[in-house]
Amino acid sequence: MDSALRSPNGFLSALNADDFELIRPHLKIVELPQEQVLVEVEETLKRAYLPHRGIISLVVKLARGEHVQVAMVGRDSILGAFSALGDPTALNSAIVLIPGVASTLDLDRLRTAAEQSATLRATLTRHGMAVYAQIQQTVGCNASHSVEARLARCLLQTRDLSGSDKLILTQESMAHMIGARRNSVSLVANMLQQANFIHYSRGHIEIRDLGGLSKIACECYATVKSQYKRLLGPRCLP
Repeated sequence: MDSALRSPNGFLSALNADDFELIRPHLKIVELPQEQVLVEVEETLKRAYLPHRGIISLVVKLARGEHVQVAMVGRDSILGAFSALGDPTALNSAIVLIPGVASTLDLDRLRTAAEQSATLRATLTRHGMAVYAQIQQTVGCNASHSVEARLARCLLQTRDLSGSDKLILTQESMAHMIGARRNSVSLVANMLQQANFIHYSRGHIEIRDLGGLSKIACECYATVKSQYKRLLGPRCLP
């Protein structure tokens, strides 16, 4: 089967025929309802998720109750790459940010398949490293860049991973995404709307000026994109 026709998920479409056949019989399609918690920090991740549509947010929960997003997994990759290669204990919470659909399989099945194939292990490692690179860049970005630049970066990343200019995001979700206060997000979102870069209403965002939003975004958007292309290839998004 042509890998391009195999799946809308980038991880699955990148597998060679033999590796895909190792996991194909165990794949199931599931809905990803918005705000569904797939795993909490320090819980055992039992299933891997490979989104076709929708985005999974990797979240750090702080002692005072704040939630900060450190990475996103969308149609480009897989939740559970490193867990399939080692310790399945979750280092952060995974919550559905944008609703959608995913392939899923038992993590033990994926681990068994990886033990049988060096090329599958290598693919899992590359996808795990890509998510790790995103986490590192996000930490630096949230510490150094303006709310405006961070929000533009996250909106662009969300658009790429969801494959749509129309996004379902509340102000609270956007605040978690960039580690900012909700009122700061509200002010910046209104500014972006006044510039006609986006249209925002009741948790629905439409990106109207991709070029304008790209000029506002910090260099972290391009850096993460470059890392993904290096690790996953030029077609890192299906």
